[in-house]
Amino acid sequence: MVPRESRVVDSFDMRIADLSTTDLDQLHALSISVGWPHRAEDWQFLREVGEGIVAMDEIGRIMGSAMWFPYDEHFATIGMVITSPRLQSNGAGQWLMGHVLDRVAGRDLGLNATRAARRLYLSLNFAREATVYQCNGEAVAPPELDAPAGSVRRPLEPGDLDTIVELDKAAFGADRRTLLVRLLTCSKGIGLMRGDKMEAFSLCRRFGRGHVIGPVVATNDEDAIAVIHPHAVRHIASFLRLDTREKDGRFSDFLARCGLSVYDTVTSMSLGRRWLNVGEGDAPRQPRTYALASQTLG
Repeated sequence: MVPRESRVVDSFDMRIADLSTTDLDQLHALSISVGWPHRAEDWQFLREVGEGIVAMDEIGRIMGSAMWFPYDEHFATIGMVITSPRLQSNGAGQWLMGHVLDRVAGRDLGLNATRAARRLYLSLNFAREATVYQCNGEAVAPPELDAPAGSVRRPLEPGDLDTIVELDKAAFGADRRTLLVRLLTCSKGIGLMRGDKMEAFSLCRRFGRGHVIGPVVATNDEDAIAVIHPHAVRHIASFLRLDTREKDGRFSDFLARCGLSVYDTVTSMSLGRRWLNVGEGDAPRQPRTYALASQTLG
């Protein structure tokens, strides 16, 4: 059933509008109202790489939002699903998601659900897959670390695009070229080389209260640590964040030693085919995503 374009929610007459044409300051105010760290610049970045809708009241105030990021014709992630605190218990989230699902019909979907939103997504038949650990804090000096034997670290260059697209596709399961092109313009990147072959990479950019590391793609903890180490060094004494599904092991231990403790968790969920290919406790695919680009982008 096609969702209605307007709806009365808690005495507000709400209507759907295109997120790309809405006021950036209002979007920023909406995320602040629910305690999310996104700056206006972060919203603008998301508008450049995705699509979205907002719920507006009769005088043009933005009361809710939802976005989707169609990486290819088969798969998209959903994120930035926000409703103002006053409307959260009045079905506004379900109404917004109805419009999103109508627009992405035919694609398999993935998202990362906050605790508050998990019940909504379960009601829409999304299935739980894994836990994401939001690790952040004021970065402290990491232990001295050389590149793994037989490897060399170097900054990423524009000519590395095809290589990191293929590494990311193998780990993520979909082609995110458009996103990675944009990320390379605003990120510092590190690649790990063995001979002429790149085997791991990381990106780090401004986000929220400081900087976020992600995505990070590698085949093992040692390589993943090697490509995030330079970012940790660069941002000593400033706020740094990394979102990962790695709960235990050398990688998570290294994050803790850098001052990035677990602050919160969200739940990776999917509708259609499995997003992550494997479940918790299963052998992961190789290479794998050690750090998400963001909870919204996957």
